[in-house]
Amino acid sequence: MYLIIFRKYLKERQVQKKIRIRETMERITPVVLLVSLLIMFASGIVMSLNFVNQTRAKCADGLGTCENCDERCKAKHGPSSESICDLSLGMPLCMCYYQCADPPPTPTPPKICNGGAGLCSARCFGSCCDTNCAQKFNGGHGFCSTLGTFNLCQCQYPC
Repeated sequence: MYLIIFRKYLKERQVQKKIRIRETMERITPVVLLVSLLIMFASGIVMSLNFVNQTRAKCADGLGTCENCDERCKAKHGPSSESICDLSLGMPLCMCYYQCADPPPTPTPPKICNGGAGLCSARCFGSCCDTNCAQKFNGGHGFCSTLGTFNLCQCQYPC
């Protein structure tokens, strides 16, 4: 008899616990959603502040708040730059417009060629191989490499 009553008591406690958890989740879910949206909105504003937009040789740079907007714009991008205090995002943001510079050309990495300078041995190893490659190839460097039973002096040099 007592066992049946105790089981009913435990089952009722479990049901009440599930109800409390569900009620807590119902209260927390809107708060979590609101915080998530706030974080996404704030990160979007920060991203737009640090992004330099480039269209038709005119660039735009977000400089943060509008305090001393024109002075900061001219100090950063030169006297020909123009500043505007943009209110479209709900808070005043300093936008600086300036003439874009052409990006510098990326240097092409030098091509590396491979060659050989004979065999490495107990008499000629490591630095000896490097010296042989430097003599054989302009700007060459060498290292010993084992291929099967052979110990080869391999060279790398600019093509």
